Amino acid sequence: MATSRRVSRVAELIKREVSQMLLNGIKDDRVGTGMVSVTDVDVSGDLQHAKIYVSIYGTEEAKAETMAGLKSATGYVRSELGARVRLRRTPEVVFIEDRSIERGNKVLSLLNQIQQQRQIENPDEYEVNSTYEDNELAQ
Repeated sequence: MATSRRVSRVAELIKREVSQMLLNGIKDDRVGTGMVSVTDVDVSGDLQHAKIYVSIYGTEEAKAETMAGLKSATGYVRSELGARVRLRRTPEVVFIEDRSIERGNKVLSLLNQIQQQRQIENPDEYEVNSTYEDNELAQ
């Protein structure tokens, strides 16, 4: 088994190489329909399996199409990784859609809504706080 330091180094290397492939290497038109970025890579302890988490920006239809394109390009990605990364065995590659950015945006919008509702209910409280923050920033 590889050490955790080596596993993390291999994961970073795979992340960098797959990101490059998304920019230049993959010729499937479906991958270009949504804006794709690699958010994380999980590599198993024995370096045999790699889960590549991708964030896709676009409509649900574009996301589904992009994921289908990525799944069909799995063989190409694995063979390119084998050529670019010097490992005894090239890991099996699986693409997984990462929706954490969308969840984060949803939470932020809910927090903003709550803050706006509180400002409407208690305008005096927020007026004092904003004046205090403005004075602090001016100093």
